[in-house]
Order: sequence, then C-alpha cells, then structure tokens
Amino acid sequence: MNLEPSQLAILTCPVCHGSLRRDGDVELVCDNHACGLAYPVVDGIPVLLVDEARRPDAARA
Repeated sequence: MNLEPSQLAILTCPVCHGSLRRDGDVELVCDNHACGLAYPVVDGIPVLLVDEARRPDAARA
C-alpha cells in the first residue's frame, strides 16, 4: 500500500469517523475500540466500504 502518512491522516472510518491505522499491507483498522472495523486493501487501494469491512471479532480469511 503506497499511502503517504499525510494521506492516511485524512482517511477516517466511514462508520464512526475514527482514525485508521495500517495493519501491514492487507488492511486499515479503525482505532476506535467501540468500532474497530478492518477495511481491506486490494491491489494497494483501501476499500472503505462498510459491506467489505471485517468485524473485530471475525477471523481473517
């Protein structure tokens, strides 16, 4: 994922508007512990769609 820190700083969770952090190159995770949704990164592009997000208690595929 080729996101600059300044780009990552402006991205927010579409559900709770919390900040997002990188989890390797595979997903962005919401820092809000009440939300915690994990959004996939496909071909280097974050997919910030709620329907594509993984719940915090769901195992990775």
